[in-house]
Amino acid sequence: MATRDPRWVLKDRPSFALIIGLVLTGICALVSFSFDVFNGAPVQFFIALALALAPVPLLLAAVLALDRMEPEPRSNLIFAFAWGAGVAVLVAGVINSLNLHYIIDTAKLSEASARNLAATFGAPVVEETMKGLVLLGLLKFRRAELDGPTDGIIYASMVGLGFAMSENVSYYLGALSTSGVKGLAVTVVLRGILSPLAHPLFSSMIGVAVAYAAQRQGSERSTYVLVGWTAAMILHGLWNGLASYGGFPGLVVAYLTLLVVLVVLIGVVFRDRRRIVALIQRYLPAYEPTKLVTQADIFMLSAFARRRQARQWARAHGGKPGLRAMRDYQLAATELGLLHERAARHMVDEHTFHEEQRALLECMSTARADFPVPEMHARSVARGSPPPGYAPGAPG
Repeated sequence: MATRDPRWVLKDRPSFALIIGLVLTGICALVSFSFDVFNGAPVQFFIALALALAPVPLLLAAVLALDRMEPEPRSNLIFAFAWGAGVAVLVAGVINSLNLHYIIDTAKLSEASARNLAATFGAPVVEETMKGLVLLGLLKFRRAELDGPTDGIIYASMVGLGFAMSENVSYYLGALSTSGVKGLAVTVVLRGILSPLAHPLFSSMIGVAVAYAAQRQGSERSTYVLVGWTAAMILHGLWNGLASYGGFPGLVVAYLTLLVVLVVLIGVVFRDRRRIVALIQRYLPAYEPTKLVTQADIFMLSAFARRRQARQWARAHGGKPGLRAMRDYQLAATELGLLHERAARHMVDEHTFHEEQRALLECMSTARADFPVPEMHARSVARGSPPPGYAPGAPG
């Protein structure tokens, strides 16, 4: 029996609006890259592009590793990354260039002084605003996807990684053109190796704020967004200012600041995971009479290690279909707990709640029917005991 997508009713299928959005962001990315080609030789551009792309798979894997308990729709993640790499970079680049020329003409500063001034006080406002717009769009049109601060961090990191990738092409090309291979190497180390998560960390201030705003009503939502936006711009400006005016000691302080922010955000993610586990333990026992949930299932769903153990067990006894069924079940059960929280916060109406509840229960039923049942354990499973290896330590 084929499993049903646990993201409910083909929720993750690319929509027409998404396709149009990706086309527009792709065009913006091509326009932005065309400026880089015109500013340097084509060979140099492709060298810079390759170096900017090289760390992206590893960085994406690191970000998505935080998104394992309740993965976000791939379409939303792709659009966030594309927005950062296309629209945000292009518009921010044009505005930053205009600001630079305005400062040079009005303040009569040298180009180097004007660049430092624009980088410290102008670029953070422009760039965080352009990156933050996609997060506001999620709050407006995909609010139900923002189930907690982890979701905000994931989306903000995706748009930040897209932005950093495209921006790095320009930086690498400029370094190669002006300082040769040595200058390129230094820039790659500073931007691609030592601070690849700078933009994601800046934008995560907005992401966390937007996620908290999604859980609330009224003017309080605007306050959260404003605080997060301000924090992102201050952090970005502090980073640029220390790098521009602080010399080596400034760089050290800047990197230490980013490290502190990274540690805090990781703490926020782990705290959010505990919240989701608490929701599962609170709401899923009520579904035990349906036979779709048992105490063993809740025990399994309450820890990453036990979830992984269950997937390994399913794959060992049922191959890829068994693994897919277990993944579907885990995700649908997690979504069910989050659905109850959204209902408790009045984020969904009664009709929507029951509609999504039925779909998720159907998904759990379909997935559970595809669970592998080793013949030697069929009798104990029929009595309601979990088979060995499914949820070690569970009440039986």
